[in-house]
Amino acid sequence: MIRFGTFEVNPQAGELRRDGSRIKLQDQPFQVLLALLERPNDVVTREELRAKLWPADTFVDFDHGLNAAVKRLRDALGDTAENPRFIETLARRGYRFIAPVDSVDSQTAPPPSPTPVPLSRAPLSRTTKRIRPAYRFGLAGIAAIILLLVAPNGGGGYWTRLGFGGKRIQSLAVLPLENLSHDPDQEYFSDGMTDALIADLSKIGALRVTSRTSSIRYKKTIKSLPEIARELNVDGVVEGSVMRSGNRVRITARLILAPTEQNLWAETYERDLGDVLKLQGDVTEAVAQQVRAQLTTEQRARLRSAPVVNPDAYEAYLKGRFFEAAGTQVGLKQAQDYFAKAIREDPRFALAYVGLADCFLELGTFRWVPPQDAYRQGSEAIHKALQLDETLGEAHSTLGFLNWQYRWDWQTAESEFRLAADLSPKHIEGHEAFAWYLAWAGRVDEALAQVEEVRRLDPAYPLIVIDEAGIYYHQRDYRSLVDVSQKSVAASPEL
Repeated sequence: MIRFGTFEVNPQAGELRRDGSRIKLQDQPFQVLLALLERPNDVVTREELRAKLWPADTFVDFDHGLNAAVKRLRDALGDTAENPRFIETLARRGYRFIAPVDSVDSQTAPPPSPTPVPLSRAPLSRTTKRIRPAYRFGLAGIAAIILLLVAPNGGGGYWTRLGFGGKRIQSLAVLPLENLSHDPDQEYFSDGMTDALIADLSKIGALRVTSRTSSIRYKKTIKSLPEIARELNVDGVVEGSVMRSGNRVRITARLILAPTEQNLWAETYERDLGDVLKLQGDVTEAVAQQVRAQLTTEQRARLRSAPVVNPDAYEAYLKGRFFEAAGTQVGLKQAQDYFAKAIREDPRFALAYVGLADCFLELGTFRWVPPQDAYRQGSEAIHKALQLDETLGEAHSTLGFLNWQYRWDWQTAESEFRLAADLSPKHIEGHEAFAWYLAWAGRVDEALAQVEEVRRLDPAYPLIVIDEAGIYYHQRDYRSLVDVSQKSVAASPEL
């Protein structure tokens, strides 16, 4: 037995106790603790910890993994990096255990106390899974709270977000995932995974998630998380990294309470590229659990039953979305080719058909291809997408645009836009398209209501100024146009 402060460690049993009560601690943080306790007051380098925790041939994001393990250990000990009582950080070198350490004979050590640790002294654990408290009164409610505190996968570390001294996360920004390959040719992959995570999280209940357009501005930024959170008007931030090796994909994700930069949760997921949709679903469901966002039965089932996708098809799809985002004629042509390739590799990949239709219709709108060709091929692609998955809100929004701009079938277009809003209520581009449709129909108040919905979903969305000003311009309401533009320039002079 090893004792320091009010803590005891049993290396053989793999247990950490405080005042006789066991503290839940995962294996990697526990191994870090043992390594530090073996050499108190001595520097244990990061490389030594890497060799202890991960074999040389392990595929892992070492820096993020070690940082997460140390963070969990500090949480269990009630320690902080800023004012350490136990674990001192030596920048770029390693860590040192600075508290006095004593060895205790386990034969003579006092038995564990049956008395539970008082709430004010209980260390708060942060684990991936949570147990939801039963919303009942009386003894059932008390029992549920006790279970939440003592269960191995309990959510004690998140009491602050349940109202005990902190703020619950109700809005999130997903920052661009870091491309750990450091190969510029792989940027499409990390950007695509970021977009997919944003799209999945945006489908969760009352959780507000900023759009890709807002978040992408912070790619490789030097701004602090509190500063980013203030600019995006969010409570929490999801950040992380993507590493790809052949057909294996590893995502490391972290959930951070932005104002205080408190790390609430971190986990690493690894899958074959063909299971990447399931991987994205796992990350989404885990984040939803941490922020206590309510998933419907249908949403949970959809995340857990994500289909296997052809790896070559998915890679081509991500490249298509990457080039499509450029919005240029050359970019759209390249995207078109990649979406077509994705369809050839996997003819049942519905999202690839949506991407192909979007390219055709945008090329036709700008007369970069003959509009009649754009309509014919775009219509064929979007109807095929809906045959494969009629629940895709993005597909119904594209079909609404096609009926409006290419067929002038206003009634059908409005039905499709409304259906898209019902299926994907947080799809910002869908609200934008519907707003412009309503403006052209002369229904200005309804158009501005759609703009306000975009502003509610993502207050920092940079294109909202253009949408609002464009509606006033289209209606020849120049006084309102000038007023909105002047306010927008004063608030965001960089736009």
